[in-house]
Amino acid sequence: MFEFNPLSPEFQSNPYQYYRLLHEHMPMFHWELANMWFLSRYNDCVAALKDNRLGHNFDGFQSPEEQQVALWEMQGNWMLLKNPPDHTRLKTLVHKAFTPRMIEHLRVQIQQITDDLLDKVQDKGSMDLIEDLAFPLPITVIARMLGLPLEDQERLREWSTDLAITLELIEDPEPYNKASKVTVVVTDYLRKLVAQRRKHPTDDLISALVAAEEQGDKLTEDEMIANVILLLIAGHETTVNLIGNGTLALLRNPEQFEKLKNDLSLVKNAIEEMLRYDSPVQLTSRMAQQDVEFNGQQIARGQQVATLLGAANRDPQVFPNPDGFDITRPNAGQHIGFGNGIHYCLGAPLARLEAEIAFSTLLRRLPTLALTDEAPVYKGTYVLRGMKSFPVAF
Repeated sequence: MFEFNPLSPEFQSNPYQYYRLLHEHMPMFHWELANMWFLSRYNDCVAALKDNRLGHNFDGFQSPEEQQVALWEMQGNWMLLKNPPDHTRLKTLVHKAFTPRMIEHLRVQIQQITDDLLDKVQDKGSMDLIEDLAFPLPITVIARMLGLPLEDQERLREWSTDLAITLELIEDPEPYNKASKVTVVVTDYLRKLVAQRRKHPTDDLISALVAAEEQGDKLTEDEMIANVILLLIAGHETTVNLIGNGTLALLRNPEQFEKLKNDLSLVKNAIEEMLRYDSPVQLTSRMAQQDVEFNGQQIARGQQVATLLGAANRDPQVFPNPDGFDITRPNAGQHIGFGNGIHYCLGAPLARLEAEIAFSTLLRRLPTLALTDEAPVYKGTYVLRGMKSFPVAF
């Protein structure tokens, strides 16, 4: 047997070898260090994500350290961490901008951004896939949707990185302390932007949220700012990982790369397989709203239940040959890479469209794309699984 420790570098570098053991020996277990329950099988994860006895209750946590209060209060307003009816109210307001029809209207814009980014590297013969494509594409798109100045892109990236680390399983308080200071800075930045939009509304999501706030008690300014921060993080972090992890899977499976390159009509199913095979988000958790019995185990009120999305997506009971990468897999779209239940990822249509355009354009314009001698450098995170640097040649 092995020691389960998602904080270890070995686990983070390749969690999939551990997931196989979990499926076989510990499909549901209690991790003493964090006092959390972990689920690894697909059906268990789906059931937990749809179980209204398992929700989000920020008040259930112990009080934060004084230097982390700003972070705590801001995240407490995230729709991601709300139960109905607050979750429903907030998600309904934001959802209008993320319907498949609204997202499809962005196709031309996303294609232009992708082409512009590849124009810069086309003649160089090599690039860092993360720095030159996977990161700038989604952050440019989400910044434009929100109405954030593009000249602030580097600042937005730094803030987002410092805040996203708080979604990880970490014991060290320092990242939380730093993120709380960043929260104060970014909140001040957004308050000024909101004030500008009140006077001079434009065609962006912040202006739409300001209008909704001014129409009544649908949301407060603090809720608005907190959820703009959430959309900034969620709107690009996972897509960066999807493009990076997906490209790596293609290049490590040359026959799949050739198959996709020769038939780009397979790209949508290929993206579903990428989401299944190397999930950009490996874990999401819920909190027991009451004492709960789940799979014969007693879960105490306030205890967290973590669904291992990356493990569920490699469950051999659902996905035959789960460790194989097959862009024509018939049930690839059954993955839960975007979660499930009421907290299913709001930005899934946007992530899919960005990835579709990125991969179609990449394979069409750089057909000789290949790994270099330099190995990809992972970010050293687990929940948000992705690379910091990924050199490729063409």
